[in-house]
Amino acid sequence: MKKVNKIIDGVMRFLMAVSMFALIAGGFWQIFSRWILKNPSTFTDEFLRYVLIWASMIGSAYCFYTDQHLALDLLKSKTHGIGKLILNVFIEGCVMFFVIYVFIHGGMMLSKYSTNASSVMHIPFKVLYAILPASGIMIVAARVLKYVEYLLDYRSAKAEKEGAKK
Repeated sequence: MKKVNKIIDGVMRFLMAVSMFALIAGGFWQIFSRWILKNPSTFTDEFLRYVLIWASMIGSAYCFYTDQHLALDLLKSKTHGIGKLILNVFIEGCVMFFVIYVFIHGGMMLSKYSTNASSVMHIPFKVLYAILPASGIMIVAARVLKYVEYLLDYRSAKAEKEGAKK
């Protein structure tokens, strides 16, 4: 399990690093072409906009993977025992429903029926919209891996308690 986590973590970090490098390189090129060459690049604005969208979607998937996503813990901190478990299951269910319906299903519909292309770079919007289902799949995979990890930790803790009783 730790090998799988390490591989996924490495892949997601690599994708974020590539997108951050693309943002820095594109921003540098825009500044260089505008101020040094006195001939501003026409595609950089559109390129940076789309790379920023991709970077933020990959980053959000990574936040879900590392459990560092934005969460409202107002009710979670006030509940204990079985109530906390029920609340956690409900919240995770709502998140999974939203991600599956909006990111994966909605993103696939956007990609499937999109016929436009970007105005400057002429990239089909199908390619640009593909990040929604990709990010959704990464989020769902991250949560499923966390559930498996929790289950394995629970089983090992339970086995340790039973072993200590004997």
